[in-house]
Amino acid sequence: MIGALILTGGAASRMGRDKAELDVCGRRAVDRLLQLCFVSGATAVFTIGGKGYGYLHIDDPVPLGGPVGGIIAGAGTLRRRGCKTALVLAVDAPTLQSQDLKPLFDLAEGAAYEGYPFPFVAPLGGLPADAPADWAVGRLLDAWGVTRLPAPVHAIQRLRGANTPEEFEALVEAFRGLEGTG
Repeated sequence: MIGALILTGGAASRMGRDKAELDVCGRRAVDRLLQLCFVSGATAVFTIGGKGYGYLHIDDPVPLGGPVGGIIAGAGTLRRRGCKTALVLAVDAPTLQSQDLKPLFDLAEGAAYEGYPFPFVAPLGGLPADAPADWAVGRLLDAWGVTRLPAPVHAIQRLRGANTPEEFEALVEAFRGLEGTG
């Protein structure tokens, strides 16, 4: 079973407002990602950090302390729910597509894209028991044994996501073109 974590914590200081609440073609970013998780096969999806946004939620054990503490807490919750694999997404990349995630599910040891800590997929049984909350995500992925795949050129903007209003506007504009919405 696949479980998913959507990281919604962080100060969003460069964006100037809550990234989970940003409008992506008529839907909140967090809503778009939740749907992507279910389309990708997740049976349990939790937001981590920030607010719950009306969904299952896990508080970040170290608020604004970086994502690893939340990932560890979320992984424990997913294991207790019977999940064997975790999909981890960041809310600042709300235009990801299911085809962007498919290659990450193809490797038993888990996978992420080179140069991008999110999204990633990893087997919950491989989470290093001694990983502290203050580790960098890359260090966690290395200790977890997650393989890095070359980032598909056509997906780089979606993988990078958005940290500023200008980046978000460009991301949504590209999404409109891709989806034919608008």
